[in-house]
Amino acid sequence: MYTNSHDILRRPVITEKSMTEMANKKYTFIVDVHANKPQIKKAVEEVFGVKVEDVKTANVLGKTKRVGVHVGKRPDYKKAIVKLTADSKAIEFFEGMQQ
Repeated sequence: MYTNSHDILRRPVITEKSMTEMANKKYTFIVDVHANKPQIKKAVEEVFGVKVEDVKTANVLGKTKRVGVHVGKRPDYKKAIVKLTADSKAIEFFEGMQQ
């Protein structure tokens, strides 16, 4: 279904809560809605060269928004929280963003 691992990982989540979790080696990503936990684990290990201990996922429903009489909906998405093993190195992508 996926041609490579970059199709599964859409983008990282950069929030205050996700930044504080990086101290515990937990990284948050927006992933493809059809990806499952083993696919997400394999994708993170291939792209960043780290060892993944655990993957937790959450399906997030998009909010309903309105502008005047027009009603629309933001898209649904899937969020994955990836915990690295204790002996694994940190993901370099996030290193410059720490507080």
